Amino acid sequence: MSASRASPVPGPAPGGGPRVVGLAADHGGFELKEYLKGRLGEAGFEPVDFGDRERRPDDDYPDFVVPLARAVASGAVDRGVAICGSGVGASVAANKVAGVRACLIHEAFSAHQGVEDDDLNLICLGGLVVGHALAWELVQGFLAARFSGLERHRRRLLKVAKLEGGG
Repeated sequence: MSASRASPVPGPAPGGGPRVVGLAADHGGFELKEYLKGRLGEAGFEPVDFGDRERRPDDDYPDFVVPLARAVASGAVDRGVAICGSGVGASVAANKVAGVRACLIHEAFSAHQGVEDDDLNLICLGGLVVGHALAWELVQGFLAARFSGLERHRRRLLKVAKLEGGG
């Protein structure tokens, strides 16, 4: 991650950047969720755990990801991190909630670019495919990034929002 994108430990941005970060994971992402929850707390964020709160091999990602996504959409949390084994299921579930723009992220460029251009508000990670160090780098880039607000990006997001209304 380049120094121009985010500091090594970003902490909440002054002046209203994301501070409250929701996390959710099933058994495939439980260990990574716990790790990220600790790192977020150390960095000065307020992590909110949507579960699962223990590793249970028969749990289902929608049971945790959907409440997180609803909290992101309502503004109860500033941004979200959803984790399942691959991250794919978490992404599918989160994007069913109107107002959520979630994406599966495995590399640093998309972690910040998704926020800058597409106003990404929930990052999805694969707990079985992304290591702890990379996951923390991705979350830092995601949280440090800000939506550009450029007209072309707003125009595109309006078209996406119309799809949520059945348009």
